[in-house]
Amino acid sequence: MTEHATTSPDRRQRRRVLRWLLQGSILIGVYLALHAWQTRGLASGPAPEFQGRLLDGNQVSLSQFRGRPVLLQFWATWCPVCKLELAGIDRIAQDHAVLSVALDDGTDDALRQWMTNRSVAFPVVPDPAGEIAARFGVRGVPTSLVIDAAGRIRFVEVGYTTETGLRLRLWWVGL
Repeated sequence: MTEHATTSPDRRQRRRVLRWLLQGSILIGVYLALHAWQTRGLASGPAPEFQGRLLDGNQVSLSQFRGRPVLLQFWATWCPVCKLELAGIDRIAQDHAVLSVALDDGTDDALRQWMTNRSVAFPVVPDPAGEIAARFGVRGVPTSLVIDAAGRIRFVEVGYTTETGLRLRLWWVGL
């Protein structure tokens, strides 16, 4: 006789559920390990202060955003994953404080033109030498940091992050 013939349907169902739970636990464990590896070395706790010049010529500092949550987004024009996030970041910037840092070594004019061609207008601080990125321990793009009203880094993500996920994180730190 086969195992199926001698095993009751309830027992087979329990085994299937246990197998799904085990597989789900393994997937969650792999995700958490990968996330920990990707975010190792990134700044945590109080966000490092920095000042920069936006593409429009105005000066900006991270401390200007104290009192409200802010999404700090590190990206680059040469990054294909960053391009996937652009429209979502632009929509978030219409509802929340967003400050982005572009790790490109081109001119400000070229970066402005690149953004215009993609119809995005969120605030950008050029960081061609990677000095701001280094202060935050950023080694890859895109990197998203959600900073609370007190200036503490609450969430960090490296790689693609959905607009919904970023909005939920901003909402959470705003509670």
